Amino acid sequence: MKELFFPYPYLVSALDNYYGVKSKPITAKMKDKGKDSKRKKERKKKLKTKKKKSKPGSKKLSILIATFWDYPHTGGLSNYITTLREGLRSLGHKVDVIAPNQFSQVNVEKLREVIVPELKTFFEQRYGSYTSKIIQSCRLLYIYEQMMKSVKLEKYDILHAQDLFTANILGRFNEDLGKPLLFTPHGMFTFSRVKFSRIEKGSVEEVYYKEIEKKAIEYATHMVILSDSFRDPLSSLGAKPVKLTTVNTGVDFKTIERGKTSGKIVISCIARLGPRKGHSDLFNALSRINGTSSQVEVQIVGDGEMREALETQVKSLRLPNVRFLGKRDDVPAILSKTDIFVLPTINDNLPISIIEAMHSGAAILTTNCGGITEIVHHNETGIIVEPGNVSQLTTQLKHLIGNEALRKKLGANAYRYAKNHLTREAMVGKIEGIYQNLIDSGDE
Repeated sequence: MKELFFPYPYLVSALDNYYGVKSKPITAKMKDKGKDSKRKKERKKKLKTKKKKSKPGSKKLSILIATFWDYPHTGGLSNYITTLREGLRSLGHKVDVIAPNQFSQVNVEKLREVIVPELKTFFEQRYGSYTSKIIQSCRLLYIYEQMMKSVKLEKYDILHAQDLFTANILGRFNEDLGKPLLFTPHGMFTFSRVKFSRIEKGSVEEVYYKEIEKKAIEYATHMVILSDSFRDPLSSLGAKPVKLTTVNTGVDFKTIERGKTSGKIVISCIARLGPRKGHSDLFNALSRINGTSSQVEVQIVGDGEMREALETQVKSLRLPNVRFLGKRDDVPAILSKTDIFVLPTINDNLPISIIEAMHSGAAILTTNCGGITEIVHHNETGIIVEPGNVSQLTTQLKHLIGNEALRKKLGANAYRYAKNHLTREAMVGKIEGIYQNLIDSGDE
């Protein structure tokens, strides 16, 4: 009988436990690569000896930044990777970015044709059924790992995964390489999907993805987190505090001198038009404030699956002053004419759009999601309301519209904070320091 492809063995163990399947013998193909490998131990010993001879902080590094998502693309993750790459290069380091879309799509399709039937057969024979989400995830993991075999990972001093999936793939290769492997989660993958009913609580998908998150944490030498809000959820999955360093996202923002094109107060919301960003709450709040049509111009920047529904809502609420601008590549120019930046998000981490708005000097009105309150301090660098609380949003928005002095004070404070703490140089300098410390200590 033809040997089948098996998912990662630790995932099989988690699924066996979920389904109540008595663990079956693990074939050589299922074994973790390099486990208890004598070669691995010897290599790590050599690396430590070699690294201790180098002068602290003196080395220009070769760095691999890897992501499971296509790069480049529109969105915060892609912007973060570009900022990190360019910042590190400006310091003299060699930096490569690897993403699935950089590999041959012809080869990807060939692997897909082979692997999908094998995965389905494996799950049917072992558990009697399969789910499309897990089949898709296993397929993507397998194909990306096969493609990654063509990359000479040994030439890099640092491996930096930008998601849980890449951390698992690099982690498996790194069992033999023994390199410093960093992991930066840009969200709590499983928790977020359960919260918004994209997967059911207690389901096999929750078990599967949670196991991937746990293994990513285990594989990581160190974790760079975007805000302190990640600490508790990561700790609940096994992360040790000593392995977590918070580095707030910084941006290379080209500030344009503030100016106005009309006598109206300009409100801007820059975000993907999805269910988590709270656009509907913003429109409901605007509909409760009398006279906004003559006083205020509202700009909605971004696109997404909810655009049609949101446009319908705006028409039904009779908000003629709301304009949908779609995707734009002139965000600094838009923000330079913005008086109030509103992001009524109901689930977020540390949105780059808020950081950019702070650099522009606009007054910020947002919610206490994720790490937002670590940079937007209520009544100092912005105004904070509870996510989903339209009444609070209405009150604070009306207050900002009617108080020019407050808008200017909040905008100026936000600008100063951003220039001091949320620049590319600040972010990259801290991350480079983490890299150098790992290299200098020989701590793989």
